Order: sequence, then structure tokens, then C-alpha cells
Amino acid sequence: MSNNSELLRFTTAGSVDDGKSTLIGRLLYDSKSIFQDQLEAVESATLRRGEEGVNLALLTDGLKSEREQGITIDVAYRYFSTPKRKFIIADTPGHIQYTRNMVTGASTANVALVLVDARNGIVEQTRRHAIIASLLQIPHLVFCINKMDLVDFDQVRYEEIKEELEGFAAKLNIKDVAFIPMSALNGDNVVERSLAMQWYGGSTLLYYLENVHIGSDYNLIDARFPVQHVIRPNTDEYHDYRGYAGRIAGGIFRKGDEVTLLPSGFKSKIAKIDTIDGELEEAFPPQSITILLENDLDLSRGDMIVRENNQPRVTQDLELMVCWFDAEKSLKAGGKYAIRHTTQEARCVIKEIRYKLDINSLHRNQEDLEINANDIARIFVRTTKPLFVDGYAKNRITGSVIIIDEGTNNTVGAGMVR
Repeated sequence: MSNNSELLRFTTAGSVDDGKSTLIGRLLYDSKSIFQDQLEAVESATLRRGEEGVNLALLTDGLKSEREQGITIDVAYRYFSTPKRKFIIADTPGHIQYTRNMVTGASTANVALVLVDARNGIVEQTRRHAIIASLLQIPHLVFCINKMDLVDFDQVRYEEIKEELEGFAAKLNIKDVAFIPMSALNGDNVVERSLAMQWYGGSTLLYYLENVHIGSDYNLIDARFPVQHVIRPNTDEYHDYRGYAGRIAGGIFRKGDEVTLLPSGFKSKIAKIDTIDGELEEAFPPQSITILLENDLDLSRGDMIVRENNQPRVTQDLELMVCWFDAEKSLKAGGKYAIRHTTQEARCVIKEIRYKLDINSLHRNQEDLEINANDIARIFVRTTKPLFVDGYAKNRITGSVIIIDEGTNNTVGAGMVR
């Protein structure tokens, strides 16, 4: 059943010691998604640390330094599946100095889980991570009010925190917000319903993840197909085969559709849609397909197949909200970098830094324009060749870029097209 099931990506966020890694460990453990050797390794690590039982947080703290310090530094990706869905989890750090890691893990997520310690309520990192989830246009946000066992599963305390969170979330641009009281340590309302919180009538976390509707999270209106690879088998059987392979970034493509090719502007019709599992009559995001056209036209990596009357903006001037990753060099006006957008690569120059965003208050700071690691800023860049872009709010794929240091080849920034 799971071979044909939907894939959901979700990320965890929140303050330090809110229990993000423990929650994911509990989710994997209770859904029986852990191999025996993984469990044995965690049991051994728990014993070495002088702790009792099984420290489920160690399932996601993959780096040796993380296990030794008991903190999450890098983004840890984990995969598991149930009969209803497949899941990719990004466990992201809670420390403020690793905000860039949180952005990396959240950039492709359908759902963001923001953990809140029931004892402390909303803290700075709660707001910070919820705002970042909003900036990244993550469609679904779940506030996991954790450690309810440490407040005696008190319904009044839960309602207080929920009311405060509702007021805060109302200011954010998020379509769907949910609240779940839980104890990740004991497993209450993670996979199984809590007997200690029978006053809570909502779903468990796993039930929510299995059933939240994500089909409409993708842009099914604006047809966008960035060409990743040109397939020319050059065999006797396929001597005239010329296919354009890639992943659909938006819209629905059907056999027989009239399409326009960018940047040339030439027009053609879709003759065939191939996949590894056979031919399709129609395809949609996030499927990976090969499109064959009726005309023998010259397309290459970085070109895009779109509709004639629904085209992206073709431009060399981009206004971006950027999260800066580089801990060694700050972002400065006049700086030159490589830029990647869908399957295109170009060079760019930073023409202007408009303001730095205070991620806690959303205040626009136009005085301090020194952009260091983990800062978020609005900038204006010019590229060496036209890119085919949409606003990030319209399409998270065609509306995002990464900025690369040409000297080190390190990714130094992630940008969202305004």
C-alpha cells in the first residue's frame, strides 16, 4: 500500500530542550519504524551517558558531537512510512545560532511542528520559528504543546497557552494552524491517544500527519516544467527519441497540450509524457517525468516549458528575502556570487540591501545593514542572464533561489522572490 502513498515532508522547530528530537524518536519508536540495530545503538549510547531506559532523542542526533553534547546542531533527516503515507522528517536545531539550519530543513516542508514547553509557554524561539515558517510559506503549522506531564496534564494550562498562540498566529500568513497537547517522553497523543488527557478531543500527532490534506499545497494552476536533462538514447530502437526530463514545479501537463518554450518563445504540443513506470495521460507536481514534443526543437537544461497565456516573469532583476548562511563573510552590497534557480545557474551582483528583518518583532531595520549568519534581509540583485521566476507566495519552487560563493562553492544564502 505504501508504494503508492503520498509523501509528506515535515520539520520540527522550537526552543532548546522543548523535546524536538524526543518527539521524533517517539514517533519512530511507537510507529515501529526503527531497525533493531538502531535501537541497540541508542540503548548503548543511553547506557554510556548514565541514563535510564532508552533516550529516544538520540535516534535523530546523528553527529557524534551532538550525541556527546546532547544538543541538535545539524539538520537530521529521517524517513518512515505507514500504510497511509510516506514521511520525510527534518529535525532542526533550536539554538538561535543555527537558524540557517532551520531554514534549510523547513524550505521543502508541507508541515511545520513548533514545540512549546508547557511549563514555559511562548518564548522567543517559538515566535522566531513560527515567523520563519510563515516567511517560508509552509502551509500547515502545528503547535505541539509538549511536556504536559510536567504540569500534571492540566487542561487550564493548555488552554492558556493555546489562546496566546492563537493570538500570535493570527498575525502570521499561515493557512492552517493546529494545536496538540502531548508528552513526547511518555508518548501521550503522539501515536496513541492519552489516557491522562481525556479532556482533549482532537487527533494524535500521527493521525494529523496521516490525514492532513496536502494535495492543494502545490500550485496546480501555473504550468511550470524546468528542463533538467535532455534524453537522447541513440539506440536503434529509440534512434529518434528526444525527451526532456525534470520535475514538475507547477500546474498540470496533459498529452496534446499546447506549450511555450522559454527562453526561445517557440510553441509546440506535448506528444507524450513518459515516466519510469510507463506513459501518462497527465502529470502534476511533484512528479518527475519526461516530456516529448511534436516538433524537433532545441531545448537544454535550464529552459522551461510553460503555457502560452500563463508565463513566469522573465527578468534579470530580483528582489529577495534572503536568509544568510555564511558564518565567515557577511553579505555586502556589491558582492558577486553564483545563483541557482530551478535548473538554471547564473552569476549575480548584490545591488542593494534594503533592510534587515528583526525576526522577533518583524521590525525593518534600515540603519544596521550588516548581514551576518542567520540574519534575514531584503535585498535587490541583478543576474547575468534572465531567470524565469514567480513570486515565492505563488510557487515555492520557481520563487526560490540559492546563493553560492564561487570561491568555496558553499551555499551562503537562500532567497525567496518577492
